[in-house]
Amino acid sequence: MIECKPKTSTYLALGLIVIILISGLIYILNHFATVRTLGLFFYLFAAVLLTLVILLLLVKMMASYKFISAGKSQIITRLPLRGKTKTYALDQVLVWEEEKVTTNKREFSQLTIVFDDKTSFTLSNHEHVNYEKFLAYLQKRLIKKKVDKMKKN
Repeated sequence: MIECKPKTSTYLALGLIVIILISGLIYILNHFATVRTLGLFFYLFAAVLLTLVILLLLVKMMASYKFISAGKSQIITRLPLRGKTKTYALDQVLVWEEEKVTTNKREFSQLTIVFDDKTSFTLSNHEHVNYEKFLAYLQKRLIKKKVDKMKKN
């Protein structure tokens, strides 16, 4: 069975950035409470900006924390933060599509799968392990359900 899960390195890097931003927010609030050498608008702007960036990163991390497994003629999706696990047979896949974008000599690929209950699942090669194996499985088993760019126009 092919198991696609989020890369640990991605979450470590994003977690480190969140910790640094929280430290900066604490420093700004402490500086405001004790020293107050800067203007009030700077403290307000910095605190609001840091809080928004922290929240956006946390939401992004929570939304992309999902698992998908494929094998034995079925696809299993797990969303641990929502407590949801669904098992789909291969004939329940309506369509799937792979999008590729090349930037700065690096290729970013994103795979989207749509199931018959109108739910979709998206994973990317930079954020998930075993992306290539999962793509090969889909190309082998569900080639007729692949959406081509030419057909969409």
